[in-house]
Amino acid sequence: MSGFREEAPVRVLLVEDDEVIRKAVAMALERYGYRVSTAQDGLTGLEMSREGGHDLLLLDVMLPGLDGIGLCRKVRETSLAPILMMSARGDSLDVVSGLEAGADDYVVKPVDTAVLVARIRSLLRRAAPAPESAGTGALVFGDLSIDRDGLEVTRAGQPVALAPTELRLLLEFAANPGIVLDRQTLLTNVWDYGWNGDSRVVDLCVQRLRKKIGADRIETVRGFGYKLRR
Repeated sequence: MSGFREEAPVRVLLVEDDEVIRKAVAMALERYGYRVSTAQDGLTGLEMSREGGHDLLLLDVMLPGLDGIGLCRKVRETSLAPILMMSARGDSLDVVSGLEAGADDYVVKPVDTAVLVARIRSLLRRAAPAPESAGTGALVFGDLSIDRDGLEVTRAGQPVALAPTELRLLLEFAANPGIVLDRQTLLTNVWDYGWNGDSRVVDLCVQRLRKKIGADRIETVRGFGYKLRR
């Protein structure tokens, strides 16, 4: 049975050392119309990522040479491309380390194809914010300026480089200044999760965002969620 075809080929870099898993995942994604390049170790994956041209990276956590966490961190030094991590166990350490390193989301192996494709589509939507996510003109919060039309963020006049998920999260906060947003609302509106997803992705993304826009700009409301200070 043939899978749903994307209108335009999406280029995915898959880095996985297990040959069986690598071939199975690549074949599954190709049935959905994705164009898949593969690497079997972290160093090769890093070299291929630096060549550019990939819309999304799918990285295994456990890799020879350079593990997936280190690879993710290296990629984030020069690229804002969406990154999806694959963890064999779904261990808290693996998940937290990957998200701290700059990953946007994670899936647990063995990977269900439908879940994997849903996560990829969600990441790609975040990488290209829809017009309704933006407004007219700029919003200013202290030294932070958010251009909702140009999708650019500056702090004290200096540009702030945000990964797609970080930008989506900031836009969600900016659309609701001073309003407490709980984790489930953020999972639904930012991560496109129509189910009770892992709230750690929210907490870790908020943590990364704070480092870029100022630690006191996003306030934690214990037992409820987060809010952007006016």
